Amino acid sequence: MATTTDTFNHNIPAESAFGYTQAIKSGDLIHVSGQLSLDDAGEFRHADAFAAQLKLTYANFDKILGHYGVTRNQIVSQVLYVVDVQRHSDETMRGNLAYYGDHRPVSTVLGVTALTFPGQVIEISFIVDTKLPA
Repeated sequence: MATTTDTFNHNIPAESAFGYTQAIKSGDLIHVSGQLSLDDAGEFRHADAFAAQLKLTYANFDKILGHYGVTRNQIVSQVLYVVDVQRHSDETMRGNLAYYGDHRPVSTVLGVTALTFPGQVIEISFIVDTKLPA
């Protein structure tokens, strides 16, 4: 059984209730659970407001990057889960470009019928390579 020494949590109730960690470093890679628009108390925010959810989702991810001392330029992969993907495609593209600037990680966008919370329209998981230049 493998042991872990470098994990990150937002310290919200869902982590213990569901039994997961937000991020885990394994070798040079950091695997990040799906991030969404939860506030610091673990409350879901911005129901049905795609742009606001996307902004808070990326802000939560930035906390994880800060914990590990890495930057957006070290993100190698993201998977976006989007409710009503055709409706939100332009906002998804604008938000992605705003967040990454000139950096281009591999990216998969999946249209889904629902996510965990009523009104949740976006969730994003990430992989970061700590050996890439910051």
